[in-house]
Amino acid sequence: MRKYLITVLLVLSVLLASCNDTMQMHTQSESTSECDHIDTNDDGKCDSCKTNVTVTLDVYAINDLHGKIDDSASNEGVDELTTYLKNCRANDECSIILSSGDMWQGTSESNLTYGKLVTEWMNEIGISSMTLGNHEFDWGTERIADNAEIAAFPFLAINIFDRQTNERAEYCAPSVMVKCGELNVGIIGAIGDCYSSISPDKVENVYFKTGDALTELVKAESERLRSNGADIIVYSLHDGHSRTTNEAVSVTGNEIASYYDIQLSRDGLVDVVFEGHTHRKYILKDTYGVYHLQGGGDNDGISHFELEVNKANGKDRVTCAEFVPVSRYDSLNDDAYIDILLEKYRDDISIGALSIGTNKKFRSGDEMRKLVAEMYYQKGLQVWGSRYDIVLGGGFVSVRSPGNLPQGEITYSQIQTLFPFDNPLMLCSIKGSDLKSKFIETSNSNYFVSYSDGLLSSLDPNETYYVVVDTYTSTYAPNRLTEIEMYNPNIFARDLVADYIAAGGLA
Repeated sequence: MRKYLITVLLVLSVLLASCNDTMQMHTQSESTSECDHIDTNDDGKCDSCKTNVTVTLDVYAINDLHGKIDDSASNEGVDELTTYLKNCRANDECSIILSSGDMWQGTSESNLTYGKLVTEWMNEIGISSMTLGNHEFDWGTERIADNAEIAAFPFLAINIFDRQTNERAEYCAPSVMVKCGELNVGIIGAIGDCYSSISPDKVENVYFKTGDALTELVKAESERLRSNGADIIVYSLHDGHSRTTNEAVSVTGNEIASYYDIQLSRDGLVDVVFEGHTHRKYILKDTYGVYHLQGGGDNDGISHFELEVNKANGKDRVTCAEFVPVSRYDSLNDDAYIDILLEKYRDDISIGALSIGTNKKFRSGDEMRKLVAEMYYQKGLQVWGSRYDIVLGGGFVSVRSPGNLPQGEITYSQIQTLFPFDNPLMLCSIKGSDLKSKFIETSNSNYFVSYSDGLLSSLDPNETYYVVVDTYTSTYAPNRLTEIEMYNPNIFARDLVADYIAAGGLA
């Protein structure tokens, strides 16, 4: 009996010890994995369990790529950038890539596929969002909708509204919430006051809310995202400053007031702003400590922002805000996907590689724009000269990167890169006084014209005259032009220039 009692007591002792060990382990577990972390001394560790409570967010932003996918004589393609961005994402679970607009328009590869080639590239690098820029509208809203269908990410534009319904355009969203490691990151996208830089016929069915109306939209969306658990609010804005700086520079609210309402920073509604449109490289820090970054344009670099977030006390600290130049990654291995992508669209883009003729000397952008004006005038005489007294050709003529035509053999791609816009020629009438003030004596340095001999000496302010411009100029209301007849809707400035070169005009 005594031996039996001793045995029972030993068993109970073992069980009690085991129970105590289990309870102790459970208590330790609660003090670590289930600890309500606090960090009163802001050292990045929980005061109780000493666990690291900081998370680092990296955001990489692209703006104004303008279709520069493939290598050319004037710029790098994105094959090395693709490698760089994929490496960044592979080495950091909490990283985001976004775009602040103007991604498609600008090269044969992108233009001949209406942006689809670039959209597929953005899918490949895992981009989280793209803010719509003004040049996304260059082919009309239907092309935006087409690209939205193949994009694995949302197009953002909180302030683009349909004129008929007064609802936000169906192909864009106000924001997106991205789960990034332990962080919830809200990205709000908006286009700036860029409406006048778009051919009016391309945006006749939409309008942009800007100024105070835009601020109210961003404020409400930021508050909604915060209430849904957003730790960080990123504002991706297709608009920006005119300065260039490689180091962080302080700016006041007045200095950025033309495109950004400082109250968004003052009230803690946004944590960082990525900008575009002006093709500048800068890191700006506003009065309330919010950084504004832009990464140049035409694939000469990107923006990078790193933020350390303390999950215990809600504080954050900027650890890096920089412009990343192309020289930092152009020595990396090419990513094979670019060749795969170009091969996929080979039939669509093959015309770009065709040699069209010879240019015997280097020609500046202004020389090429003068040539376009002369081509408009000559085409007008050829097409309408028997019915109308054509006196002038030209108007607003824009030339894009690289901004000039080199000496030597010229491809169609080079001409399309210089003059990428799909604006057909239009015969118009105009009052003599407007012809003089809007075209001949204009102060707008982007207006180039060619006109008949003796026009200036015989110009009557009260007479009606006939001119040939493209639809970007004809639909700009302040010019007070009356459209009469369109030339071939599939013939643009670049085609006239290409034909001229092919005929030996620059040889």
